[in-house]
Amino acid sequence: MTQSRETSGLEKVLAARLADRQARSQLRRLTSFPSSTADFSSNSYLSLQLVPELRQAYISLLERHASSSPTGPLFGSGGSRLLDGNTPFAESLEAQIAAFHHAPASLLFNSGFDANVGLFSCVPQPGDIIVYDELIHASVHDGMRTSRAAQRIPFRHNTVMSRGCDKDQGPGSLERVITDLIQGERGEAIKRGRNAVFVAVEGVYSMDGDIAPLEQINSCVTRLLPAGNGHIIVDEAHSTGLFGDQGRGLVCEYGLEDSVFARVHTFGKAMGASGAAVLCTPVVREYLINYARTLIYTTAMPLPGLASIKVTYDFLASGKADVLRANLRNIVTRAHELLLAICTRHKTAPELLHVDPDVPRSPIIALLTGQPRSLATYCQQRGLIVRPIVAPTVPKGRERVRVCLHAANSLAQVTALAQAVEDWVWHHKTAETIPTKTRL
Repeated sequence: MTQSRETSGLEKVLAARLADRQARSQLRRLTSFPSSTADFSSNSYLSLQLVPELRQAYISLLERHASSSPTGPLFGSGGSRLLDGNTPFAESLEAQIAAFHHAPASLLFNSGFDANVGLFSCVPQPGDIIVYDELIHASVHDGMRTSRAAQRIPFRHNTVMSRGCDKDQGPGSLERVITDLIQGERGEAIKRGRNAVFVAVEGVYSMDGDIAPLEQINSCVTRLLPAGNGHIIVDEAHSTGLFGDQGRGLVCEYGLEDSVFARVHTFGKAMGASGAAVLCTPVVREYLINYARTLIYTTAMPLPGLASIKVTYDFLASGKADVLRANLRNIVTRAHELLLAICTRHKTAPELLHVDPDVPRSPIIALLTGQPRSLATYCQQRGLIVRPIVAPTVPKGRERVRVCLHAANSLAQVTALAQAVEDWVWHHKTAETIPTKTRL
């Protein structure tokens, strides 16, 4: 029997930090729920894990590979891709991914986080500048912090043109930020194209579900940086599989394939797999192979992971996912109608519940509330899985319960979610026992 040891000084510091976070209702915990619950939380928007045809295609592919290469690795890859982890299968998959998204080349990474960190940490050169949407993902921040870029400057979320907002506190518009750079100390080098300006955005932002104005962003960058040194990078994590023909993404939907410097497509969301790929030119691909530390110093993805990506791309290319996307759009529209109606009926104060009146284009609906944990717990107790999102994941004052819709959600489940939200609102408005009478 081991004897208990005295808590170290470091552990006391760590415990105090955790206690402080708990006091601010910001403590994170790992949780799981029974499979019988209704999923309104995961990012598996197309519910591909429930498609029998995909499951069978995946198993068949693994069986074929096992029989054709009985001594080859099945559960592991053997090392990093630069050592023993590269395979013809991985290279063929990269070519398939690039062709599907109308890109010159692609390079696989083990996750979207790895892809963003690898890309942003090594591609910007000394003297270059990264301009990023203020709500860009944490992985991009981690990549930027280790880059050699001279400056990292945020611009106001999804705001391209200057329309008086630049006089307010906080980041200015994209136009204002780039204009200030051109007029600043590095202006001459930027105008002559000696220093690059990278513009980092997401296709769909995961917390609000809103979509980047990619056409306006491209026009702004092209106009202000005519030397061709403006390079747009789009993280398509939450748009892969959902937007564009057969789910090719927002860049393809807007026909900007030749205008965007790089795209990051991740497979752990609507694709129902894991891993990610950077879409870029062959030169950038080779540069990443030589300098992206998150690729060089990590074990390559094993065959089961690669196989899941391949069968999912085969499924998208067949057009069979189109029906799932159409059903998902109907589910999103109905859910928004019901949730917005609650705010209208009860005239809810914004601090209690607010839903954006615009019909969402993505499967993400933010229920803004000052009591996100209370609302989420209330729904979870009724078998409806939603998650509270609090600061620092979102800005203070923008706490919410995030609702993610899926192709497999039924209208009955959506109605049950709306009923639970309305019951919660009714309870908090009356501070009385929740009535059993149906109010939808």
